[in-house]
Amino acid sequence: MKHFPILLPAGLSFVLLTGCASLSNDGGLNDVARLTQERIGQPAGFSRDTNNDQQVSTLLAQTLSPENAVQIALLNSPALKASFAELGVSESELVQAGRMRNPSLGFGRIRGGSETEIDRSVMFDIAGLLTLPARSRIEQRRFEQAKLRAAAQAVQLASDTRRAYFMAVAAAQSAAFADQVRGAAEASSELAEKMSKAGNWSKLDHARERAFYQDALTQLARSRHEAVASREQLIRLLGLSGEQQSFVLPDRLPDLPPQPREINNAEAQALSQRLDMLAARRDTEATADALGLTKATGFINVFDAGYANKSSTGLPRENGYQVTFELPIFDWGSAKVARAQAQYMQSVHRAADTAVRARSEVREAYSSYRTNYEIARNYRDEVVPLRKKISDEVLLRYNGMLASVFELLADSREQLNSVNTAIDTQRDFWIAETRLQAAVNGGSANETRMNP
Repeated sequence: MKHFPILLPAGLSFVLLTGCASLSNDGGLNDVARLTQERIGQPAGFSRDTNNDQQVSTLLAQTLSPENAVQIALLNSPALKASFAELGVSESELVQAGRMRNPSLGFGRIRGGSETEIDRSVMFDIAGLLTLPARSRIEQRRFEQAKLRAAAQAVQLASDTRRAYFMAVAAAQSAAFADQVRGAAEASSELAEKMSKAGNWSKLDHARERAFYQDALTQLARSRHEAVASREQLIRLLGLSGEQQSFVLPDRLPDLPPQPREINNAEAQALSQRLDMLAARRDTEATADALGLTKATGFINVFDAGYANKSSTGLPRENGYQVTFELPIFDWGSAKVARAQAQYMQSVHRAADTAVRARSEVREAYSSYRTNYEIARNYRDEVVPLRKKISDEVLLRYNGMLASVFELLADSREQLNSVNTAIDTQRDFWIAETRLQAAVNGGSANETRMNP
């Protein structure tokens, strides 16, 4: 057995390396929670070992706020839980890459006449042992990339939830306001009916008031449907069912902040923080390592060696070693190398495209944020107060018999329209603010958005 010690280091390396490769306790969820916490101030709190129903019920017992809605979505969304399951697939591939292929045991017995010949062998994958560090490094980067994708989906879910929350609150607020408009229109229509019968109002004015009342009924029906649809969208994102769906939303949208946010070096901040950018870099690094491994194993990628012995009837046992490797006669590996090079260039160009889109999306999101802030503030500070002042003046003129009932009703309609538009502009601001956060911290919605 003088040749056996030559293979002993390979066997020991095999035992040590396979012993080190094992699944983690958290499956990468702790890193995902940290990445999410750094970007939206809340971790992706889903855990495979805990039940989050009690925490969700506690949050739903209160009037729902944007922050609580996001927290519920991160705890409870089935779509997010499904995406987190992908981490287990990536980690299992990482662990598998850190383990050598099992040794093969060979046994042969030949008998002829009075002689019996027996061959025995134990073969180890030497090529796999030599490339194991490179393969582990590649899969480690793939695993990091999977964690970044999972965190990006959590951040995108938070963004979608905030947007759905503001849509639901604004829709409910508009529906309540539409009901008030309907009540005013009904009163105007009844007044027009009485005055028309008394001969104090023309048929044209009477028709106008009836038309306004019918329009108000139509708008109320649409507003109520929008309130239901927006609430259902929020329910899907929160992953709620049964009695959980009876949560309470606030009566009105949050007030505008005193001043808009100022973001300096927003593009550079996005390039360093956006999760899709980090994932693109990890993909390029892993693809570069894979290219190097392909070049290294393109010529010969099968190389097995092991201990062998042979015994024959009447002869002493013979010991030695056996080596098996692939002969590059038909395939010299050029196609595999070319494919790996093309995949590397593909990842490089994708990373460059992601950077271009990141810069553009941040600029567009910030422009929308500032524009919607100025519009909402203008309606809050100028348009609505002006409409109220006009209405007060028209009412004074009407009381002084200087304005007709028709003028008073027409002015009331204008005031109602301005208030309704103010609600829409306030909603658009909060949605723009949500999109700005996603553009700086998360990634492209086209890549990360989940179907609720």
